Amino acid sequence: MVAEQLGFEGMPQRLYTCTPSRLNNWLDCPRRYRMTYLDRPSPPKGPRWAHNSVGSSVHNALAGWWRLPEHERTAAAAGTLLVRGWLTDGFRDEAQSAEWRERAREMVERYAARLDPADEPLGVERTVATRTDRIAVSGRIDRLDARGSELVVVDYKTGRHVLTSDDARGSLQLALYALAAARVLRRPCRRVELHHLPSGEVAVWEHTDESLQRHLRRAESIASEAAEADAAYRERLRPPTVPQPRSGEGGTVDHARYDEMFPPRPGNLCAWCDFARHCPEGREAAPRKDSWAALSS
Repeated sequence: MVAEQLGFEGMPQRLYTCTPSRLNNWLDCPRRYRMTYLDRPSPPKGPRWAHNSVGSSVHNALAGWWRLPEHERTAAAAGTLLVRGWLTDGFRDEAQSAEWRERAREMVERYAARLDPADEPLGVERTVATRTDRIAVSGRIDRLDARGSELVVVDYKTGRHVLTSDDARGSLQLALYALAAARVLRRPCRRVELHHLPSGEVAVWEHTDESLQRHLRRAESIASEAAEADAAYRERLRPPTVPQPRSGEGGTVDHARYDEMFPPRPGNLCAWCDFARHCPEGREAAPRKDSWAALSS
């Protein structure tokens, strides 16, 4: 383990503060994790992604819809909010942005038409948090519903792939949200739902107390590895400053001394990495995609 390698064995553990995204970042690629959360200043990112603009625009419109007075919560109002808040980053050109704005407008109107305006959620973009003796985890839930005596975590998805119950079951993020919501609001929360707006499909999983605890133990295990690497970075590895590429260069910073603690994990996902210009292994594994490549035709 990292702590043993660097002589930290036996030291008391610090409470690791995180979000589900931070934990998943560590799992996906420790090098990207380091550039995202530890390097200061953080290396410059690549261009923004069009699919993120679509997703953020849709999420913002649906959050705004629930903030309207009940009598104003119509399908057309959802479309209007989408158009007003449309984000344009990452598209190939204005024509593609306009095409996807219309697609997204139809998407949120179709979804809103199926909602009951009077069925007020307990939370929209609600921040929840919980802690154990090892981690303090927090996150923001797209929508938190009350159904009977229990809470339901609802997460909106706008990607091209239709999701299944296995996606809901295996989501560390949703499980941690459920645990945190139950802790904050003191009500049972076991059901998690992925609402796939392009298809209208809803992927559902009903957790048990045991399955939620398995996810929590997994989160603690991931956090333990990341915390050890964080401590190594702070105590032994971090230089006085982190050099950056000169303006206009596509080269990389020499981070060889970090590779033992923060190795890259090259693969297909490297094509979508914001830090690809700083990672030769990632560029070799998968050339970066165009910023609009994730949009369906």
